Amino acid sequence: MKARVYHLLYQNRNFIQFIYALIIGNVIALILESYEPVYLKFHTFFNWFEIFSVLIFTLEYVGRIWVINLKGAKRSKFIFSVFGIIDLLAILPFYLPMVFPFDLRIVRILRLFRLLRIFKLSRFSKSFKTIKKVLNETKTELMITGFVCAILLVLSSTLMYYCESEVQPEKFKNIGQAVWWAVATLTTVGYGDVYPVTNVGKFLSAIIAIIGIGIVALPTGIISSAFIEKIQSDKAKDIKVCVCPKCGNKFEV
Repeated sequence: MKARVYHLLYQNRNFIQFIYALIIGNVIALILESYEPVYLKFHTFFNWFEIFSVLIFTLEYVGRIWVINLKGAKRSKFIFSVFGIIDLLAILPFYLPMVFPFDLRIVRILRLFRLLRIFKLSRFSKSFKTIKKVLNETKTELMITGFVCAILLVLSSTLMYYCESEVQPEKFKNIGQAVWWAVATLTTVGYGDVYPVTNVGKFLSAIIAIIGIGIVALPTGIISSAFIEKIQSDKAKDIKVCVCPKCGNKFEV
């Protein structure tokens, strides 16, 4: 029995595709529920679909805990793993209001956790696994660029605070408030709700914006280049080189 459950959860393609479809269906349902006319018309269907989904996800979660030792792992390790926590958070918001009395605002916040079900796809998706490997391989470079960005953020907000606080005390009341301007400028978003008015402030803002284009874009370049290299290396592994027995020429298949 245990072996059958293990095969179903980890090796049965039909079950995996069913879970895929159920997760995608949950995301679509969550989006459609935000349209009041749709929800009022089909609220019974949405409620029963949620109950059905939670039941399946609960059985899946309990089943994985039960059979995880057949995979050579401890139950506690699975429960506190990333996948274990995602599986738990995918069903927990449904059960919590039954146990603890929450007001409507807390219940609505808990319902947002249903969106975490989409991350359950990462257990089966090759794309998610590739992204995870890329992030692990580039974590040192990303930490360095993140540290540089943090330093630049602090310097920018501090400089702008001392340049603009006297002229705009309501917008640059302290360095913490200036961080919002620094983030918007360094990421070149520039919402326009906070901006310098002094000549020195404008000059610094221009310099910081130009620097931000290069510095803040570094993580994107690191991840994209590593992602391309990973895809190319995976493709190279799939290519087999064969030798013709008659002429001895090599060819790829």
